[in-house]
Amino acid sequence: MGVMEVDRVLTTGGHRPRAARVISGRPWRDPVLDRACDAVRERYLRVAVSALWETRTDFELRSLRVEYLAKAAVGLSKGIEALLTQDPHNPDLHLWLGRTLIEEAWRIRPAARSRSQQAGGYQAFTKALHNARAPLKTAAELFGDDPVPWESMQWLALGLETDTADKETLWNRASERWPTLYGAHVARVISLSPQWGGVAEEMFDFARVAMSMSSREDPRAALIPLAYFEYFVQERSGLIKGSSSWFSVEEIRDVEAAARGWHEGHRPHPRTLEAHNLFGAAFHLADARRPARNHLLRTQGRPSSLPWSYLGGNEVDQYVKACKHLNIIGH
Repeated sequence: MGVMEVDRVLTTGGHRPRAARVISGRPWRDPVLDRACDAVRERYLRVAVSALWETRTDFELRSLRVEYLAKAAVGLSKGIEALLTQDPHNPDLHLWLGRTLIEEAWRIRPAARSRSQQAGGYQAFTKALHNARAPLKTAAELFGDDPVPWESMQWLALGLETDTADKETLWNRASERWPTLYGAHVARVISLSPQWGGVAEEMFDFARVAMSMSSREDPRAALIPLAYFEYFVQERSGLIKGSSSWFSVEEIRDVEAAARGWHEGHRPHPRTLEAHNLFGAAFHLADARRPARNHLLRTQGRPSSLPWSYLGGNEVDQYVKACKHLNIIGH
């Protein structure tokens, strides 16, 4: 059960319906992934191996599952290594280990890079990232058609601040194998953003070209609001005060055009809820209430880190705040 619209609350004797539960960190409609993440947190790691094996013919689902199973396994990478000693030629295990090591590294990344952090915390962060390279390369070698190791290596390159050519090579390796891979596109948008040393024009051009090549049911339309959030964080840092500071009239029209070109369809994409979160947050910040509510209602009470983490503070708190502002209840 997701969030609930309560504009018309006087339908049951004037009582407000009970608010639906907000489920943190799970922006998907995948009960298998729900169960696998629960199992991993209880240290039953083999359940995740089965969930990944099922995705070898569905790379969009594979990308989603390995990302969130890695987040669930933060702190448990040694357990995955133990499984690898029993099954050393399993590409799913190598992929999961590599992505988990990346997630573990990002958890310890210093917020700022002072000299002391460069000498301590930042060195620990980069060392942890380097450890992810070998299992991801092995995964790519064992399953040559799989784009997901190359998607994961984009996050490795981002953290290590490798040069533009290296980031482009990794993107090309992923897109050659699966041109529409949503997770790889997200990583590419962020790699091209001013926040990470890129150029805003290139980032927006990339997002628009990807959207123009998308089918109506392809959520890559949400790369447009994602690009705006990345742009705002860098270019308007310290200037944003209240929702009216985020999107200009022209900018929100750009987001509206992207939203009109996307429809989730009868068989929603694995990343559909993430796309609804991105559009919903953008429209909320532009005070476009109707489309904001339409998208946030479709998130089913499941906020994604992007875009709510851009707003500062706790992402679930930001999501709930938006829902309350729009007369959508969630807790």
